[in-house]
Amino acid sequence: MLLTPGKKILIYYSIKPIQPIGKTKYTFTCSYEAGSSGTKLNSDTLMNNTDSTPRRTFFKKSVTGGLALSGGMSLLGSLLTSLTSEAAILVDDSPTAASEKEFRQKVLGPAELSLATSQIAVSKAANKYAKEFAGFELEEAKAVTSVLKDLGTPVPAMNAKAQATLTKIKTATGAAFDKAYIQAQLENHEFLRDLAQNYLKNSMGKTSPAESQTRHLATLALATFKEHVALTKQILDQQLKG
Repeated sequence: MLLTPGKKILIYYSIKPIQPIGKTKYTFTCSYEAGSSGTKLNSDTLMNNTDSTPRRTFFKKSVTGGLALSGGMSLLGSLLTSLTSEAAILVDDSPTAASEKEFRQKVLGPAELSLATSQIAVSKAANKYAKEFAGFELEEAKAVTSVLKDLGTPVPAMNAKAQATLTKIKTATGAAFDKAYIQAQLENHEFLRDLAQNYLKNSMGKTSPAESQTRHLATLALATFKEHVALTKQILDQQLKG
């Protein structure tokens, strides 16, 4: 399929873990629909999550590719230019977002926390499922933070709750560490899931380039947020009871 800059592209994305937990393969499905001709390109890729670089690259390219294809390269260029110089806005800690700027800033804070805690967990986790989760969470946190920073999103200061979580994870050991890490990831992704859903609801009907592009990002990220909520719950319920 020939993708022409400026042509409208609809992207459908899904990510499905292969159960039971502990299996390391994930199925990614992307469908692209171009223009009025109805031409479609479907690709299904089976990846091993221990091959972290391809997964991170896939995620990042899916996001940035969606931004570029939706409005053409000239639109992406103007969007990046407008976002690069933006100042941080005041945000609260609720999973709500009335604008694309608020959404991106509220995602970046939790993503930075996931990045910091997962960097610790990949070597410190004792439970094999917690360690496995930390591995692919680290790579996806790298991808999310990289994309948001590329879009000029200012990095918010870490709030008191996040600082307390990071301190707890740094000092815990053994089973207590595993439980603290996975519990923090569950809470983080529940917040991100609710935030993405709220933003998509609030931004419905908005047609500015920035809002349209950020809706693409939110739609793509929501699938991953939901997946990680389910996985962390499963690890807590099946592996880290008590």
